[in-house]
Amino acid sequence: MKVAIFASGNGSNFEAIAGSDELRNLGLEIELLVCDQPNAHVIKRAEKYHVPVFVNQLADYANRSEYEQAIIDKLTPLKIEYILLAGYMRVVTPTLLGAYPNRIINIHPSLLPKYSGLEAIERAYVANEPVTGVTIHYIDEGVDTGPIIKQMKVVRLRNDTEASLESRIHQTEHQMYRTVVRDLLIKNNGVSK
Repeated sequence: MKVAIFASGNGSNFEAIAGSDELRNLGLEIELLVCDQPNAHVIKRAEKYHVPVFVNQLADYANRSEYEQAIIDKLTPLKIEYILLAGYMRVVTPTLLGAYPNRIINIHPSLLPKYSGLEAIERAYVANEPVTGVTIHYIDEGVDTGPIIKQMKVVRLRNDTEASLESRIHQTEHQMYRTVVRDLLIKNNGVSK
């Protein structure tokens, strides 16, 4: 299964997927990293795994549609089957959604629909939420509103700082994303679990 991963920052979810022997053995092929930040650490992670990188900045285009069309033009010859968003900090618009309907997956650090959008961990922490978590979902035209694939809870511990809670959420993300991608590979390969 050929995928492109989109990321904007550190890239720990990219590494969790790219570094998985199990996913590679099941047929995962990461054909491209799409990044909108030329200095993002995820680019170094992609180089480590010999994944080609396409740095594409919105400021270089007249509008979002042209920006996304440039991405589509890169993905089409690669025969990309799914797009995995892994800390990609751009709202996906109908241009890209139309080219990959029901084939763009996102990970979000909250139990959606709560705390959609930016700063989800910080907002849950400040609100003293006893339980937060992670959601993996398909993208639609809303912000973090698409059909949910999987959710996992992360309980806030009594002595949690925002940083310790965030660390445990990221650990959950890494494990969850690998599981969701594995299940997708198995489904697409017609293999029973």
